[in-house]
Amino acid sequence: MNKNLSKNWIFFFGALGGLLYGYDTGVISGALLFIGKDIPLSNFLEGLVVSSLLVGAIIGAGLSGYVSDRFGRRRVVFAIALIYIAGSFVLAFAPNVPILVTGRIILGLGVGGSTAIVPVYLSEMAPTESRGALGSLNQLMITIGIVLAYLINYAFAPIEGWRWMLGLAAVPALVLMIGVLFMPESPKWLLKQNREKEARNIMGLTRKKEDIDKEIKQMREIEAEKESTWDVLTSKWVRPMLIVGSGIAIFQQFIGINAVIYYAPTIFTKAGLGDSASILGTVGIGILNVLMTLVAIATIDKLGRKKLLLIGNAGMVTSLTILAVILFTAELTTSIAWLTVIFLGLFIIFFSATWGPVVWVMLPELFPLKARGAATGFTTLLLSLSNLIVSLFFPVLLGAIGTAWVFVLFAAIGVLAFLFVMNYVPETKGRSLEDIENDLRSSIS
Repeated sequence: MNKNLSKNWIFFFGALGGLLYGYDTGVISGALLFIGKDIPLSNFLEGLVVSSLLVGAIIGAGLSGYVSDRFGRRRVVFAIALIYIAGSFVLAFAPNVPILVTGRIILGLGVGGSTAIVPVYLSEMAPTESRGALGSLNQLMITIGIVLAYLINYAFAPIEGWRWMLGLAAVPALVLMIGVLFMPESPKWLLKQNREKEARNIMGLTRKKEDIDKEIKQMREIEAEKESTWDVLTSKWVRPMLIVGSGIAIFQQFIGINAVIYYAPTIFTKAGLGDSASILGTVGIGILNVLMTLVAIATIDKLGRKKLLLIGNAGMVTSLTILAVILFTAELTTSIAWLTVIFLGLFIIFFSATWGPVVWVMLPELFPLKARGAATGFTTLLLSLSNLIVSLFFPVLLGAIGTAWVFVLFAAIGVLAFLFVMNYVPETKGRSLEDIENDLRSSIS
C-alpha cells in the first residue's frame, strides 16, 4: 500500500467513530415518530429516551480520556466499536421504555468515547499545516452519519420500522471494529511510552522527515518535565485553556444544534408537515450539513478557527431571529412550514461551516500532551452534559413556550457565545501542538 493510500485509510478509520456518533444522534429523530405507537411515550418519556444517550455519553467521555492516556487511543476505539454494536442490538429488540433507555445509555458510552478520543487521535496523527482540515474529518463523519440516519429513517418510515432504524447502527460499528485492527497507534502516545522507533515510522506516513525530527525534539523537551497527568490538568498554566475549552464545548450545544437534529421532524410536524414530508425535510438539512462541513475543511486552515467561530455566530443568530419573527407574525400554512425548513437550513449552514467542525478541532489543540486525553475528555463531558440538558428540556420548552420563543432563547445564547469567543478564545491556526503548549507554559512563568 503506498504512503498516500495508507494515510487516507488512517484518517478514514480514525474519523469513523464520528459517523456512529452522527448516526445515533440523528436516527432517534425519525424513530420517535413511530416508537410511541408501540411503546407509549409522554413528553417527559420522549425527552428521557432521547437524552439518556447523553447520560452514557457523560460517563464515556469522563472515562475514555484517562483510559486512552493510559492504554492508547487505538484500544479505546476498538472498545467503543463493541459498545456501539451492543447498544444497537438492545435498542432493536427493546420491549419497553426501561430497555429503550438502557440501550440509549449503552450507546451513549460509545458516543462519549467517540467525542473524546476521535478528535485527539486525528489531531495527533495530522501534520501541523493540515491539522484543521484533517481534524474536521470528525465533524464531516458526524454529518454523514446524521444524513445516513435520516435516509434510513425515510426508507423505513412507510413500514414504521423504528427497530430497523435503531438497530442498523451496528453495521458501521462492525466496520469500525474491523478497521481499527489496521489503524496505527497515535505517535504522540507512543512517544510517551518511550517507543520512539514505532512513533517515527507512523509519523513518516503523514509528515516530512525534518518535521518529524522537530516534533520529537519538542516532545522530548516537554516529556522532561516531571509531571503527572493530574499535575498538568490542575496546573495554573492549563486552567485558562480548560475554561476556554469548556466554554466553546458548552456553547456549541446551548446554541441549539442538537435540538434541531433530534427534533427536526417534530418541529416540522408542529409547523404543518406530514410524517414522511417532515423526515424528508430533515434529509435536506442533513445534506446541507455535509456540504458545509466540506466548506469548513477547505477554509479552516486558511481563515483560522476564531474567525470562523465569529462568522458562524453572526449567521446563526440572524437565522434564528428571522425564523422567530416569521413564526410570531405569520399564519400556520404549508408555505410557512417550508419557510421554517429553509431558515433552519440556513442555521445549519452557518453551524456546519463553523462551530460544528471548529470546536472538535480546537479542543485537543488547546491542551498539553500529558493531559490531552483527560482534558479533552473533561470538556467533551461538559459538551455531553450540555447536550443532555438541551435534549431533555427541549420538548418541554417547545410545549410550554412554543417554537418561536425557543428560537429567541437560542439566538440570545448565540450572542453570548460571540462575546465569549471575541474576548477569550485564542487562534491556533498554523501552530504545532508543541508550540501551543510551550506558549501556554511561558504565559505563566
